[in-house]
Amino acid sequence: MIREFNLAVSESTLNQVYDRVRGYPWQTLPDNSGWDLGADTGYMKELCNYWVDDFDWCRHEAEINRYDNFIARIDGIDIHFIHEKGSGTNPQPLLISHGWPGSVIEFFGIIEKLAHPERFGGSIEDAFDVVAPSLPGFGFSGAPPAPIGPRRIAAIFNALMTEQLGYSGYLAQGGDWGGTIANWLGYDHAGSCQAIHLNILTMRLADGPQTAAERNWQVQFDREQTLQEGYRTQQATKPQSLSFAMLDSPVGIAAWIVEKFHAWSDIEDDDIESVYSKDTLLANIMVYILTGTFNTAAWIYYGRRIEGGRFFPSDFQKIIVPTAAALFPAEMSIWPPRSYVERMFNLQRWTQMPAGGHFAALEQPDLLVDDIRAFARTCLRR
Repeated sequence: MIREFNLAVSESTLNQVYDRVRGYPWQTLPDNSGWDLGADTGYMKELCNYWVDDFDWCRHEAEINRYDNFIARIDGIDIHFIHEKGSGTNPQPLLISHGWPGSVIEFFGIIEKLAHPERFGGSIEDAFDVVAPSLPGFGFSGAPPAPIGPRRIAAIFNALMTEQLGYSGYLAQGGDWGGTIANWLGYDHAGSCQAIHLNILTMRLADGPQTAAERNWQVQFDREQTLQEGYRTQQATKPQSLSFAMLDSPVGIAAWIVEKFHAWSDIEDDDIESVYSKDTLLANIMVYILTGTFNTAAWIYYGRRIEGGRFFPSDFQKIIVPTAAALFPAEMSIWPPRSYVERMFNLQRWTQMPAGGHFAALEQPDLLVDDIRAFARTCLRR
């Protein structure tokens, strides 16, 4: 059963958040300059001053409610999703999935363009029915009773698209965990998931790199990921310990998340606001804080570990659904050579983007939208 969802955060709840931000003990924190040790203290002070003096959550709440929001009960979990039905007579169903530390806020620059291209100078023939869920344990979705990984989430999202919404087929798109979920949709649910569009590659083949170029990529990937392993290891092994501190500190959650947006994005001159406004950063952060989901959102890392980690099963068979790869140059998880990707997928499109990083829908929405449209024209029946 599907029911409507409308977000309404009370003023008292907002004031509790702002009071905690105002009361943060900055005087006990070393005033480090720059981002090498983590979140930059000077920038965090600036962001928090804006947060309590100028940030308007109600404006972002209204933007969320501008879309048709719903809750579906699947496998005992309340799954929140935005469902923007496309223009014209034959819009193609499109599932778009976010990751960590993101939310459906990431998609507000692309949902309308995908669903109603004619409003932006495009062709109505390219319209999609856009379905944008909050991952289980994230944001406005309910949490599972224990950590689950992206393979289980793929099964839940396939049930959302087919059993709950009644689509016989759909295209799945994702970055970060959304990309991993799309992998499993193409692998486990090829009967209904007709194609996948990825702006990240997180999964790996059990037999490893096979060529010199692939082995060089593996060495480079491992080297570049060294400074990223801290948060990932913590959230994949002992997420609960971290959450005791974070749930009591909006500033702590903000610093943990903002540092990733700085490190993983295609920014200029080390300036995070060359890509993101304070409002965009804070709106996404507030989703975690207001829903109290920092804890359960981190569970997906634990869930992937118990599902088997990055690797497909040893008896993996190549994913047969048409697949597109959109390679943004500042993606923190660098892509392997095309030869490696082609052993995993029925690769139909390989696009080297001129700009953008890990959060493609926020950083380069038009590039992402154009690539999804172009791919759908070639691989889906309308």
